[in-house]
Amino acid sequence: MKFCNAMMGAEPHLWPALAKAAEDAGFDSVGISDHVVYPQDLESRYPYTEDGAPPFSPDEIWLDPMGVVCAMAQTTSTLRFVTNVFILPLRNPFVVAKSVSTASYLSDGRVGLGVGAGWMKEEFDLAEQPFAKRGKRMNEMIDVLRALWTGEMVEYHGDFYDFDFVKMRPAPTEPVPIYIGGASEVALRRAARVGDGWLGMYGSPEDLIGYCKTLDRYREEAGTSDRPFEIIASPLSIPDGDLVQELAAAGMTTILTSAWLASGVNKVESLQQGTELLAAYGDSFIK
Repeated sequence: MKFCNAMMGAEPHLWPALAKAAEDAGFDSVGISDHVVYPQDLESRYPYTEDGAPPFSPDEIWLDPMGVVCAMAQTTSTLRFVTNVFILPLRNPFVVAKSVSTASYLSDGRVGLGVGAGWMKEEFDLAEQPFAKRGKRMNEMIDVLRALWTGEMVEYHGDFYDFDFVKMRPAPTEPVPIYIGGASEVALRRAARVGDGWLGMYGSPEDLIGYCKTLDRYREEAGTSDRPFEIIASPLSIPDGDLVQELAAAGMTTILTSAWLASGVNKVESLQQGTELLAAYGDSFIK
């Protein structure tokens, strides 16, 4: 089992140094969340809370994911970087391909792209990207990204994106795995069909094992069960040895956690505090 530490909750200017501390503590990767703007008048409902209110305020600092990956890559040597999740259809696919390939190139291939369809219509309107049919657009965007990342002359002719031969350099130094986020049936089927893995939210061990079984079934139906597939999610339980073995047997590959939230700390204010929390989590649950 691998462990990924979500960076949200730590002062953003500490992230490069905390990334090194996470690597030293035994974490395989760190997770970077994503939003571009927060509108004053928000009518869209957040899908993962009962009242529809997002669990963050307009004052939350959202770093550009690939920009901060480049910074953290300079302080680490083995740590991987995963977006959880990057709102893919909010962007132009060419801009995304260039940004991610740059981060992969500078990190020696340590980037994984967790993507989601997004929920905040206001954000799409401001970015001048259509909110309707964003899931279908995302399907095509994944094809476009993988084509551009080959570093060869490629063309694409789809319903949403249509272009003749182009080449984008630099190409990623290693294939960039794309993890599909979301717990809806559409998201799970998309993960099984086109994803290199699934990136889930918090859930009970029983719920996560259920998702693993569903993904196994959907992958069998899609004819993709012979391909490597990662499952990254957050069990709402202490990850002791028995639980880790049970989750691994179900197909889960990475526990997405927060060293500070696991210790009851909502905000990391200093490098020393964050380093100590990461080390304590590593000693208790990883090593």
